[in-house]
Amino acid sequence: MNKNLIVDFVGVIEYTPEQLNESMQQNNGKLILSGPLQRYGSTNQNARVYPESVLKREAVKYKNTFIAERRALGELDHPESSVVNLANVSHNMLDLWWDGNTLMGKLELLPTPSGNIAKQLFQAGIKLGISSRGMGSVREIGEGKVEVQDDYEIVCWDLVSNPSTHGAFMDGGRMNESYNGLAKKTSKYETIDGLITNIITLL
Repeated sequence: MNKNLIVDFVGVIEYTPEQLNESMQQNNGKLILSGPLQRYGSTNQNARVYPESVLKREAVKYKNTFIAERRALGELDHPESSVVNLANVSHNMLDLWWDGNTLMGKLELLPTPSGNIAKQLFQAGIKLGISSRGMGSVREIGEGKVEVQDDYEIVCWDLVSNPSTHGAFMDGGRMNESYNGLAKKTSKYETIDGLITNIITLL
């Protein structure tokens, strides 16, 4: 099977200004958030199922390489690429752990242009989601569902404006999943570009 870009949304980042300030006070001015990243054994909003063995294998590999070497970078909004673009990096993943069948993660917003935009959006009360980006193939398993296959590889987790997996937004430190091309735009505020354009217009 040919590998394709697989994008899945798991959660939205949502918290109060008080929680935001508390996070920065506890982390020497750094904004650090945590929450759910992906789940195995359940069908997400893109009708996709991740097997336990595949997701656990990739989580171990990602933690032991990218996180251990402090290069677990993610971007602001999903590019249509399997490569992380350093010019658009907004955050670095600090840790991964399991809560039942849910892969949890902790990320740090970086003082990059995209990281600062994300920080300003959060401070303005804008909800952003967490979405996984990986490469692999899928197989139909009936009832309109597909299963991610053993060739799947995690690339990163991005901050996105339009989530597509149930429960992928962060709520005071909670995060969800989305598949590239399946999420339909319902308003001009559903893309980062739209948000930025509207912010600039109001200035």
